[in-house]
Amino acid sequence: MGKIFSNEQQELIKRARDFSTPFCINDGEKFKLKDGDPGNTLHFSKKHKPQALEALDNGVELLAQFQDLLYAQDRWALLLIFQAMDAAGKDGTIKHVMSGVNPQGCQVSSFKAPSAVDLDHDYLWRSNQMLPERGRIGIFNRSYYEETLVVRVHPEILAKQTLPKDLLGKDIWEDRFHDIRNYERYLTNNGIVVRKFFLHVSKDEQKKRFLERLENPEKNWKFSANDIRERGYWDDYMKAYEDTIRNTATKQAPWYVVPADNKWFTRVVVGAAIIEALDSLGLHYPEVSKEARQELAQARQDLLNE
Repeated sequence: MGKIFSNEQQELIKRARDFSTPFCINDGEKFKLKDGDPGNTLHFSKKHKPQALEALDNGVELLAQFQDLLYAQDRWALLLIFQAMDAAGKDGTIKHVMSGVNPQGCQVSSFKAPSAVDLDHDYLWRSNQMLPERGRIGIFNRSYYEETLVVRVHPEILAKQTLPKDLLGKDIWEDRFHDIRNYERYLTNNGIVVRKFFLHVSKDEQKKRFLERLENPEKNWKFSANDIRERGYWDDYMKAYEDTIRNTATKQAPWYVVPADNKWFTRVVVGAAIIEALDSLGLHYPEVSKEARQELAQARQDLLNE
């Protein structure tokens, strides 16, 4: 990194791996969701929260510098995918971790239920339209992974997709996992780095957050009666998430199963994983040619001579 980052920032980059690595899944063969504790904060307790928040603030500043390098070099793009159950904290995590990034270099896409136009295309189509340009960070708040999660939990949604009946066999989920692995390999081979985050919240913590939304008038707008209906499918969603992560976690496009019961820790882990991903790209400012330097020197002299 040369002199781009201070000694303190270089130390922070090294420490980022300590936060992100324990939650990184790059080979899902033996992955079991039950092995992850939504309340895990590593060796930190609530008394360490101020230090964690300070680390997050420093990480936000660091991310801003990385994003500037990414934009200036204009070779790579970074795609961040966030998936979670309701009230797991996706919106807040995105807001806090990316708060220092230049809006011109960041593209956020939130995927709701597909429209009639979306349904007349393949399930990757609408996501493909929103991929980040080179030099930018793209954020998917939900994504094409809904097609192996909510669609799997609710088969009636799949029935409305008007797919040929011959393609709706028992192998459809394996086929979609295969397609997604190939798609993410394709993105990687074209300079789009993919990192995926499952914010792992416990059922008890979700209940607590739902009650806060109901009891606090300022948070009522966040609550939907559908949230309670979906909560009834909790076990089905956990099975779908486990199977999805197990079948789509790769070295090129790993999943981070991030403990989400403590929002402050969630944000630190996500920020650390993004820093680690950007650091791995060897980003640097474009080198100025000898001829360009001469032009800059002449431009400076012209301005001084005015």
